[in-house]
Amino acid sequence: MIEVLQGILNSILIVLSATWWILLPLALIFVAWEFWIYYVYVNYLRSQKWVLLEAKIPQGIEKTPKAMEQVFAACYGMYSFGLRFTEKYWDGKIKEDFMSFELVGHSSGIHFYIRCIEGHRNLIESAIYAQYPDAEISLATSDYMDMMPATLPNKVYDIWGTDYHLIREDAYPIRTHEYFEESVPEKRLDPIATVAEAMSRLKSDEAVWIQILIRPTGPEWKKKGEVIRDKLIGRKAPPAPAGFVDGIITFAKNLFNAPVKPPEWPEAMKPEKETRMLALTPGEKDVVEAVETKLSKIAFESNVRFLYIDKRKSFTRGNIAAIMSTFHQFTGQHINGLRPNTNTITIGRGLFKKQVVFLKKRQLFEAYRRRYWPRKVGILNIEELATLYHFPSIVVEAPLLRRLGTKKGEPPAELPVE
Repeated sequence: MIEVLQGILNSILIVLSATWWILLPLALIFVAWEFWIYYVYVNYLRSQKWVLLEAKIPQGIEKTPKAMEQVFAACYGMYSFGLRFTEKYWDGKIKEDFMSFELVGHSSGIHFYIRCIEGHRNLIESAIYAQYPDAEISLATSDYMDMMPATLPNKVYDIWGTDYHLIREDAYPIRTHEYFEESVPEKRLDPIATVAEAMSRLKSDEAVWIQILIRPTGPEWKKKGEVIRDKLIGRKAPPAPAGFVDGIITFAKNLFNAPVKPPEWPEAMKPEKETRMLALTPGEKDVVEAVETKLSKIAFESNVRFLYIDKRKSFTRGNIAAIMSTFHQFTGQHINGLRPNTNTITIGRGLFKKQVVFLKKRQLFEAYRRRYWPRKVGILNIEELATLYHFPSIVVEAPLLRRLGTKKGEPPAELPVE
């Protein structure tokens, strides 16, 4: 056995010694190409000027989160519908642009922020003003992160947090605002109310940050979702079309048998009509309908990131449970929900538990502060995003929810100026 392995190893060495002058340049070209991609991508990111916008909500919003759906639909204007070769490998725009919608709570109030590239500022402002004419959007006077040290955790402050991902495949939706709405305003529920109430109980030095990163996605996810839908209703996938050689053979066979029986062609040419829709239970039909609804709307690659910050001497884990419980309201046992990502949640096990947890906390805080795009994302459509992030309606009465006290207006058109 050893002699056989030695023979194989000697053969490999002989081949490498004879071909190294070909393989080495190819390997170096591949490495150089990867460095080039990284170089142009980093330069592209550095060339973009990012702005932090603060949205101040007006009094007495009677609109449902459907209005915010239209805002997210407008954000799809970032999509390029396919990047050109020079855009990717010369300009450095390897991926689509993204935005960050952020909900921030501390003892001084609850704030709504949006971080985007300056070139998309007009897009987002126009979309919000179209649905919320009385809102005010302005450049944030300072980044709310400056209230905290640049590096956390440290000797004074501790943090807890995680990224949230979908429990099931992307095609299954979470519970959206449609499940909370009623035709009678008095019975209407607002899913953001529980988050606002939890944030209203924060004491000084405490902070809750929720960050939703979105990036437009192409039609590929929809095709995968249609496969899941077809499987749910029992629709068989059409067989692959016959190749050229198979077509010639089938034609020759039909031509030879033509005097005695009619021609027979592949099943791929016959549409599949039989499904198990009639055999589905009411619950199963609801699932199919929910999947169909999600697939019918514009969607984004998305990531939900949550951080809780407090001083070590007064760190309150009860507030962590209060915020995390608000994410449970979006879970439907028959459809989908949000759960913490085990790779980012700031807990650890094993021999080096403290070191692992500390490293996770540092990485998560840095990812939030710099709005790093995560490795793993889920697909959320505009209805799901509007459920997670929208301006609270009139039914939300959280004490720290800051609303505009007055309405701004333009001066009369005929007002004399001299």
